[in-house]
Amino acid sequence: MIIGIGTDMCDIRRIEQSLEKFGDRFKSRIFTKSERDYCDPKSGVASYYAKRFAAKEAVAKALAGPRTGSLSWQDVEVVKDPSGRPGIKLHRGALRRMKSRLPAGYDGIVHLSLSDDYPYAQAFAILEARIRD
Repeated sequence: MIIGIGTDMCDIRRIEQSLEKFGDRFKSRIFTKSERDYCDPKSGVASYYAKRFAAKEAVAKALAGPRTGSLSWQDVEVVKDPSGRPGIKLHRGALRRMKSRLPAGYDGIVHLSLSDDYPYAQAFAILEARIRD
């Protein structure tokens, strides 16, 4: 069953400006080491960071409840499976929040779709609760 949906758009130009102005300080505050290791060698690096930024926002929206506060940027990490499909790994507060939203006997799965068409990046996240096997 779907228990949360979130979407976000990010202006890639804004991320370009943040990368130029703040460099590593911006990257290390928002993105995990493995996200930085993935994005930094890419051509058009800002679009990769923008998609991850949008993904973090979309997942935070999917996890939000009526009385939830903000999450740490690094608690939501974009990962890729061997086929290249994007996914989400939750840490600390984000993982606790997901577990608190799940009915007893269910596991949580976050589905993620990323897209970009300069100057915009977009992410769509669905939080699904599945009966535990």
